[in-house]
Amino acid sequence: GGGGSADRGPRSDRAPRIYTRTGDAGFSSTFTGERRPKGDRIFEALGATDELSSAIGLAGEFSSEKGHTFVEQLHKVQCMLQDVGSNIATPLSSAREAHLKRTSFSEKPILELEQWIDSYSDQLPPLRAFILPVGGKSSAALHFSRAVCRRAERCVVPLVQAGEADPNVAKYLNRLSDYLFILARYAAMKEGKEEKIYIKPEP
Repeated sequence: GGGGSADRGPRSDRAPRIYTRTGDAGFSSTFTGERRPKGDRIFEALGATDELSSAIGLAGEFSSEKGHTFVEQLHKVQCMLQDVGSNIATPLSSAREAHLKRTSFSEKPILELEQWIDSYSDQLPPLRAFILPVGGKSSAALHFSRAVCRRAERCVVPLVQAGEADPNVAKYLNRLSDYLFILARYAAMKEGKEEKIYIKPEP
């Protein structure tokens, strides 16, 4: 059969447009249906979390090219960050019971990160100096992800303090930055890249 445009049917059958125009006036909606200005700290935290997931995605691509086995863990982290976003986008002050059930955040992923951190730490030489965020592409991208993670955490902490987000979300991001730091060191070691240390410049 011919696959011409005549077979496509009316316009309504096509995929919906990606642009909705509903945010053009500078407002956006939370999961609970609240309209808030785009400068609201909830959207600041959501944006930082999205940026973090994107940075981890990039680190995962570099790490995958080098055959690192931890790439699967990074994918799992990206899935968890979707849940982090759902929790942030559901401010507790306006959430109904159904919202809370769907977007609650447990302690389990935090404990899993701690197990991963311990397993990599055991394989690394002790840290004797301040290291710079380098050590090959995988390592540098993981260090960059760690820095973005710290910012996401700084955005989330005020929401937790205001009772708008789950304390476990801030804990998860705190542990995640430790994991990304350890992983950056581990990637450099596995690739035989030298860890460059901070040397005080001559006065």
